[in-house]
Amino acid sequence: MQVLSVGTGIGDAVEIGGSWLSIINALKKMATSSKKVATTLQSRYGGSGRYYRFNVDHGIQDITLSDWEKSSKISAHTNNYLNENMSKIKTFVDNFVGIDQGGKAMDDQELASSTIGAGRHTQRMPVELGGPTKASRHYIPLDENERFVGRKTQLNQLKALFDKRRPKVALVGLGGMGKTQVALQIAYWVKECRREHSVFWLPALSDGSFEQACADIVSTFDIPTAADNDDARKALRRYLSSDSAGKWLLVVDNADDMKLLFSTPEAPGGLNQYLPKSRHGVTLFTTRFTEVAFSVAGSDVVELHEMDPEEAKAFMTKSVAQKDLLRDDAVTATLLEKLAYLPLAITQAAAYLNIKKTPAAEYLKLLDATEADAIGLMSEEFRDDTRYEGSRNAVATTWLVSFDHIRDSDPAAAELLSFVSCIEAKGIPQSLLPRFEPAQQLASAIGTLCAYAFLTWRGDSKIFDMHRLVQLAARNQLRQAGLEAQEMRKAIRHVQYVFPDDDYENRETWREYLPHAFRLLSSGDGDDMEEKYTLNFWVGRCLLADGRVKEAVRHLEETRRWREGRFQEDHPGRLASQHTLASAYLADGQVKKAVELLEYVVTVRGRTLAEEHRNRLASQHGLALAYLEDRQVKKAVELLEYTVAVKGRTLSEEHPSQLTSQHALALAYRADGQVKEAVELLEHIVAVRRRTLVEDHPDRLASQHQLASANREDGQVKKAVELLEYVVRVRGRTLSEEHPARLASQHGLAMAYRADGQVNKAVELLKYVVALQRRAFAEDHPSRLVSQEALALMLLDYKLVDLAGPF
Repeated sequence: MQVLSVGTGIGDAVEIGGSWLSIINALKKMATSSKKVATTLQSRYGGSGRYYRFNVDHGIQDITLSDWEKSSKISAHTNNYLNENMSKIKTFVDNFVGIDQGGKAMDDQELASSTIGAGRHTQRMPVELGGPTKASRHYIPLDENERFVGRKTQLNQLKALFDKRRPKVALVGLGGMGKTQVALQIAYWVKECRREHSVFWLPALSDGSFEQACADIVSTFDIPTAADNDDARKALRRYLSSDSAGKWLLVVDNADDMKLLFSTPEAPGGLNQYLPKSRHGVTLFTTRFTEVAFSVAGSDVVELHEMDPEEAKAFMTKSVAQKDLLRDDAVTATLLEKLAYLPLAITQAAAYLNIKKTPAAEYLKLLDATEADAIGLMSEEFRDDTRYEGSRNAVATTWLVSFDHIRDSDPAAAELLSFVSCIEAKGIPQSLLPRFEPAQQLASAIGTLCAYAFLTWRGDSKIFDMHRLVQLAARNQLRQAGLEAQEMRKAIRHVQYVFPDDDYENRETWREYLPHAFRLLSSGDGDDMEEKYTLNFWVGRCLLADGRVKEAVRHLEETRRWREGRFQEDHPGRLASQHTLASAYLADGQVKKAVELLEYVVTVRGRTLAEEHRNRLASQHGLALAYLEDRQVKKAVELLEYTVAVKGRTLSEEHPSQLTSQHALALAYRADGQVKEAVELLEHIVAVRRRTLVEDHPDRLASQHQLASANREDGQVKKAVELLEYVVRVRGRTLSEEHPARLASQHGLAMAYRADGQVNKAVELLKYVVALQRRAFAEDHPSRLVSQEALALMLLDYKLVDLAGPF
C-alpha cells in the first residue's frame, strides 16, 4: 500500500483506528486534511518510504497574504521545499514503481507481500499492481530465433550487465558473427524473465530506419507528443527519460556509423541526441565498430567472435531440416572449418542444403573448387525472419557497406585492405605491410581495420589475422570493380621489395613472409613482371636454406625458365638463377643435372668475368662440390685448391667466403684420403667460426660436423662422438625433423657410435634416419642410398638382420 497525502489540513478532526479499513475511511472523510491523520500516518509508515505528505503549508509558511503579488518569492519558497524533499519523493516513487532501496528490482510477489503496520499489529495485504503490464510494452520487430544455440558466455555477460543496471552496454563483433541474434535473445529473455521491463528495438542502419522505428513505437503505444508535428525521436526520448516509462531495455541495433551516431562540426546532429537517459533503463548497442562500442558504452563492452566447433556443429545440425545431409561427421567438421565457424556463413550453407537437398560433402566440393565457385556460394541470398527485410543476408555482401565506408572515409585503410586481401589471410606480419608517408598513417589504417574487426592482433605479437571469408569478400569487391589484377601487381612489387635474402639472420622473417609470397606467386597475375620472378628466386633460395629442397627446385625452375626466355646468355640474373637451381639439384640428389648446369655457368662466366670476380669464383666453388658428389674427386680437389688460392689474393684468411671454400676443400681432402690435411684445415675453420658465429649458425655447425667426421676417420673416435652429439643436439633445437643437415649429422653420429662400439645405438639411430629419408628424399637420392647401405652392412656385420625391418 502506498499513501500520498496532499493538503494543508484543518486540525484534529478525524480519529484513526488500527485497521486498514479505518485508515481508508478516515482518508475518504478528510482526504488527508487532518493534521492528526498526517501525524499518525507519518509515525507509522514514514520510515518505510510508502507514505509521503505533500504539504503546501510547509512550503509557503513564511508567505503572508500581502505577498500574493510576489510570484518570485512564492516560486523560490516552493522550489526550496521541493528540493529539500527530493530524496523523500524519490523513495516514494521508487517504491511505487517497484524498486527497493538497494536499487534492486522487486518482483510482483515482493511488492504484494510488503509488510504494513505499526507495533505488533502487522498484516500482509494483496496489492493490485497490474503485474508486468503497468509500463511493460514490447516492440521487437524481429522474430525470436528458434535455431539459436550457444553463445552462453556472451549472454551471461550481457545479463549480468543488465541486472547491474549498467546504463549503456555494447556488443561488438565482425559482421556475420550473430550480434543481432544475441541481442534478440537478450530482448526476449527480458520480455519473459524480467516482465516488469518494457523492451524497445531501434535499428540504426540509417537515420530513416531509426526515425521510422521511433514513429512506430510512439504510434503503437500512444506515447504523448508535445505537438502534432513533434519529432517521434524526441517524443520517444522524452518518454523513456521520464519515470513514467518505468523500467526498460532499449536495443540500438547495427550502430556502425560514427558519423550517423555522433554530431560533428561538418555534420551536426547525430542519433545519439535522441537516445534516452534514465536510471530505470538499459540501452544495448550492437556494432561492428570497436570505436563505436567504447564510445557509447565505455568499458561495458562484450566482444563476439566465431563460434567454437561444438557450437557451430550444434547450430548447423539445428538449422538443417534433413539430418542425413550431415551424416558424415568428418565432412561436416571440415565444412564448418572452411566456413570459419561464422554464424552467417553457417546459416547460408544450411539454407542452401535445405533448398537444394544437397549433402554437405557436395557443398564442400563446390566451396573448394575455385575461388569463383566459393564466391558464388557465398553470394547466394536467403530468407531469414530473424534478420531485417531487405538486408544483405549473403556472406559475400554483408561487409560491402563497411568496405564502402572505409574507402570513402580512410584512403590509407582502403589501400591496406586491398593489400591484405591479396596475400594470405593468417599470420600477417606488420613488417610486411605497405609503407605510408607520414608513417603514422599506417598505424591509423591498422586501427581502422582492427576497429571493424577485419584485422585482429594475434596476442602480443606484431602479427595480424584476417577472417578468411572477409578476405574473400574484399577480393571479390576488387574483382567486380575491375581492380583485382592491378592490386595483385602492386602487392607483388611490394612483397618483392621487402622480402629478405637467405642470410641465416633473416630466417625468422622469411619464414613469416613465405606463405604470403606463395599466395602471390600462385596467382595468375603478374606473369609478365620481372618482380614476380625476382620474388620467386628469393623464395627458392630461402626454401633451399631451410631444407625444403623439392619446393626450392620447383620455384627455381620457374625462375630459370622465365629468365632464359627473356635475358641474354650472359645476363647476371639468368646466370644467378641457373647457379642457384644447380645447387638445389645437388641438394635434391640430381647430381648429373647439377654438374651439367654448373659447367655451363662456369664457362659463360669464365668468358665474361675477371678471374677474381666473386660470381665466377662462386660458380667454380659450386661446380667443385658437384664434382665431389659425382665422385670426380681429383677434379674437385684441383678446382677448390685453385679457388682458395685466388680468394687468398684478395680476401683475409678469416673472410666468410674464403672459409666456405676451405671447408669444401677439406671435404674433398677427406674424399681423396688426405685425412690429416682435412683435420688441420677444419680445425682452423672451426676455431674461426666459433669466435665469429652464434652457436646454431649453419656454417659453424657444418664445419663442426665435418671435423667430427674427419676425427673419426683419423681414429679420434671419442672426440668424434662428443662433437657429433653436440651438433645433433643443437640442430635438433633449430631444424625440422626432415631437414637434410639434421639427418646428415644424425647419420654421422650413428657411424661414430659404430666406430666406438656402441652398435645398438648406431643401429637405432640409423633406422630412424632411414625412415625419415624415405619420407623426405627420392628413392635414388644419394644420402638415402648411403644411409640404407650403411644400415644394411651394420646389420649384416653384427648379425642383426632380424632387427632390420623394411628400408
